[in-house]
Amino acid sequence: MMKPWISLTIPAQADYIDIVRLTLSGLAAKEGFSYEEIEDMKVAVTEACTNVVLHAYDGGVHGIMEIVFEVQQDSLHIRVKDSGSSFFYEPSVIADASLHHKPLSDANVGGLGLFLMQALMDQVEVRTEMGTEVILTKRLGRKEEMA
Repeated sequence: MMKPWISLTIPAQADYIDIVRLTLSGLAAKEGFSYEEIEDMKVAVTEACTNVVLHAYDGGVHGIMEIVFEVQQDSLHIRVKDSGSSFFYEPSVIADASLHHKPLSDANVGGLGLFLMQALMDQVEVRTEMGTEVILTKRLGRKEEMA
């Protein structure tokens, strides 16, 4: 049986991010994610959407963002895509960098969101071919009930 996917196309404005969070909460709860897992995903998706709002569309022009929730057998993929300005993404810089033992002021502005997403999710992919697409993956950590 094919698992469902849900797609939202919303204005790239901060006022609409709550709709994404509410949709995520409902879907993730239905799929059996824990409260803590859902809260982690909500923070990560808020960061991804906020990046679109702040950086994707220049000159005060508000574009749109598309959010797709894909339920797999053991995970949830959340895709946040815009068609605005891309940025140069170097995965190794994020993967190799660490903020441990450094003052917070050493962090690049805007880079903290990616660190946060990676800390909260099981996998984070960034694609920058046409616009920017961030794919957040959380695996279901369902605990087996003891009989």
